[in-house]
Amino acid sequence: MHWLFGDQLGPHFLAPGDGDGPGRDTPLLMIEARSVFRRRRFHRAKAHLILSAMRHRAAELGDRLTYVRADTYRAGLEEATGGRPVTVHHPTSFAAAGLVRALPQVSVGPARGFLVPRKDFATWAEEREGKSLRQEDFYRWVRRNHDVLMDGDQPAGGRWNLDHDNRQRPPRESATLPVGRPYRPREDAIDDEVRRDLDRWEKDGDVSFVGRDGPRRFPATRTEARAALKRFLAHRLNGFGPFEDAMLAADPVMSHSLLSSSLNLGLLDPAECVERAEEEWRAGRAPINSVEGFVRQIAGWREYVWQLYWYFGEEYRRSNVLRHTAPLPGWWNDLDADSVHAHCLRTVLAQVRDTGWTHHIPRLMVLGGYALQRGWDPAEVTDWFHRTFVDGYDWVMLPNVIGMSQYADGGRMTTKPYTSGGAYINRMSDLCGPCAFKPGDRTGEHACPYTAGYWSFVDRHRDRLAHNHRTSRAVRQMDRLGDLAEVRRQERARGDTPP
Repeated sequence: MHWLFGDQLGPHFLAPGDGDGPGRDTPLLMIEARSVFRRRRFHRAKAHLILSAMRHRAAELGDRLTYVRADTYRAGLEEATGGRPVTVHHPTSFAAAGLVRALPQVSVGPARGFLVPRKDFATWAEEREGKSLRQEDFYRWVRRNHDVLMDGDQPAGGRWNLDHDNRQRPPRESATLPVGRPYRPREDAIDDEVRRDLDRWEKDGDVSFVGRDGPRRFPATRTEARAALKRFLAHRLNGFGPFEDAMLAADPVMSHSLLSSSLNLGLLDPAECVERAEEEWRAGRAPINSVEGFVRQIAGWREYVWQLYWYFGEEYRRSNVLRHTAPLPGWWNDLDADSVHAHCLRTVLAQVRDTGWTHHIPRLMVLGGYALQRGWDPAEVTDWFHRTFVDGYDWVMLPNVIGMSQYADGGRMTTKPYTSGGAYINRMSDLCGPCAFKPGDRTGEHACPYTAGYWSFVDRHRDRLAHNHRTSRAVRQMDRLGDLAEVRRQERARGDTPP
């Protein structure tokens, strides 16, 4: 029997491969473990999506698959197999990997759903002999080795990195981007069943969720995921690149693909996504900067985060070089956007509450930036992102939050902390215009919590930032501020109240 976890739902998890996959007639097993939802207070839409995807896949596989609903994975495995041998592809978290290795009946094969085998990444990292493991170097290595967006030994279009072309401010003349609507699935009887079960679990007090559920916005089947990919390539890829770092209050999706949850559930294979995008450029239907930006997100960043999760190891979770220990406040944990007055944070927190998703810039600069400025415990911030985002898994959020967002690793992943004052948010969005706070004000009635928070952060970590060539200028600027004492007083008074 071959065991499929709930994020191993695509056909590439059943392909024989190099002898490490199940045979065509191998019976299959899937376990829906209630304990998963007890351990964390997940977003309701995330729980719905995962269960809907698992149950849809079970319906597709029919009699070949045994679908067990149990309290724990161990109980479900015992019920289904009675101790008989089981195979499984390598799970995507330390906890799940530890579980399957502790079960003598389970044989663990290589991971699937990624472009680079872990052993190849380890070899690449070791060959660098102590040099930094920067994403840009890794990305170029992947493109060369997998012949992605390459013309011979040169990058397609003549440049490896087109970020400069992909950081445009949002258009000021419209509240939304002029692009086709994203793919939206239709719910069915399986979704109705999932919703009834979640309602019952909550009513019984068995589990507790946060956020709103429904209608389902993300694919739960391979057919839906392929339709979403097709629609993105045909109607949204063209405009993706220029505004991928921009934000609009009335358009949270912009030109983003909304494919991350499908990739992370295993409904799409990353190779097919980058190959299809490259085909659009080769056929003259999409500009190189948009295609390169999309390929970078998958073959570059997603792959890089996956590899670092395993390469850095479980102890990476405890990284906290900035010694941030403040707990997350209740309004944040409850996604209580209505209690927030700062327009950017209120808007983004409401998006998370209502959909379980925002794109990477609100995550990094609005949500992550606020947490970093306030000195919240990075492990708690990581767990929050894991629980509340539909595409959030331990392997996704641990490097993204510990390394990129909260700089808790001191620079093993990035060259500087990624946080800013209100000026950046004002430049890259329309979120500041209707706000009661002013991005240029550090103190006073209209002081922007991001601007004040930024200088407070620089002040607290002056010594570290002064010795970083990318942040030393900010320290010198701070030393010329005449109102730094008032910024300190104001930030102490703010505490953990919503801004």
